[in-house]
Amino acid sequence: MRYLPLTPAERSEMLGVIGAATVDDLFVDVPAAARLSAPIAGLPMHASEMAVERHMAALSAKNLSAGAVPFFLGAGAYRHHVPASVDHLIQRGEFLTAYTPYQPEIAQGTLQMLFEFQTQVARLFGTEIANASMYDGSTACWEAVAMAGRVTRRKRAVLCSGLHPHYVATVRTMAKFTGDTIEASAPRLEAEPDTAGVIAAIDDQTSCVVVQYPDILGRVTDLAAIAEAAHAKGALLVAVVTEPVALGLIEAPGALGADIVVGEGQSLGVGLQFGGPYLGLFGCSEKFVRQMPGRLCGETVDAEGKRGYVLTLSTREQHIRREKATSNICTNAGLCALAFSIHMTLLGGTGLDRLARLNHARAQATAERLARVPSVAVLNSAYVNEFTVVLPQDAREVVRALADRQVLGGVSLGRLYPDAPDLANGLLVCASEMTSDEDIEALAVALEGVLA
Repeated sequence: MRYLPLTPAERSEMLGVIGAATVDDLFVDVPAAARLSAPIAGLPMHASEMAVERHMAALSAKNLSAGAVPFFLGAGAYRHHVPASVDHLIQRGEFLTAYTPYQPEIAQGTLQMLFEFQTQVARLFGTEIANASMYDGSTACWEAVAMAGRVTRRKRAVLCSGLHPHYVATVRTMAKFTGDTIEASAPRLEAEPDTAGVIAAIDDQTSCVVVQYPDILGRVTDLAAIAEAAHAKGALLVAVVTEPVALGLIEAPGALGADIVVGEGQSLGVGLQFGGPYLGLFGCSEKFVRQMPGRLCGETVDAEGKRGYVLTLSTREQHIRREKATSNICTNAGLCALAFSIHMTLLGGTGLDRLARLNHARAQATAERLARVPSVAVLNSAYVNEFTVVLPQDAREVVRALADRQVLGGVSLGRLYPDAPDLANGLLVCASEMTSDEDIEALAVALEGVLA
């Protein structure tokens, strides 16, 4: 949408039509104490376009961007190569909207894309159905917990200790308004996830067990064992996938017994973008479709028998009576879903498999090199493209020192878990197809220097 400023004459004409003498008359209902009588102190006044561009460029230069230095950050947001064709296609006029298509007669292209997107997500997750995308991974995780509560009519959710702490925080925040009991704890620096502990926490009041796959430390959890234990107690298994590229190498959660699979789609087509917008993915068993949040696009035929696409299921509060809605935060990240779908289409099943294997090979090379750094130990016995190393000191200090040496060396667990001192020395390291041999060596040499 272009910004078209009003002229003084146009402003006067508009005020005259509504019977106001000045713009200030529009704000008479706002208490005087809440209105500004002068510009906010410290904020700059208007400037020329060139001056603003220079100022914004100077601010941008303070960032250390992902592509400028060796980059090993992950923890829910991943740097992958996004083909130029993705950006080219999503900027076409018929696609360039981030909003939900309501009118099928003018949105057939977008509806068809979302129908194909649903198919891709369902196949990726191993679920029978998937919706037309959600806001992001963390809110999709909460929606899964809420949906499990509706299905089982229970109010207790067990969150695996390996679930991303930001996802845990989102679930806890939303559960304050629903009365759900949330059981969660921080992980331990151990090579294997605590599967036995998760199973022991399931009881007859549990609505669902939420397991990240791979988890926040990069470990791959045995979903089948947890699914069997959950189902024996009448609970659902919710699998959370923050790195969908990993599913090119490890088995789909739905095939291992997960009833609901959610995740973050940023890895494919979207890019890091300084934290958003991102893309929520949501799939489940078909028998739960009526409790699924968001929208479902379907294929049908018109009056002439020609193929067409419609919104088959819309269970958000804008479409139906508010008290009947399954969600009110299931914003459809349509443009990001399109980017995801285009990237997936370009890759295909074989391409995704090769990409996942390449990611694993790069991570393996990184882990092997870091294992040769004195006093550094690789924690994981298995991983895809993300793993944890244990350092001899607080990883937060090491990360800052590495950044000073122009290396973004990973995410410190102390940053993610500030109240868990036993995790302070853990460093989460991620490698992808973008990681070169030179990057790996730069990280190892910088780490040797910092720890010397």
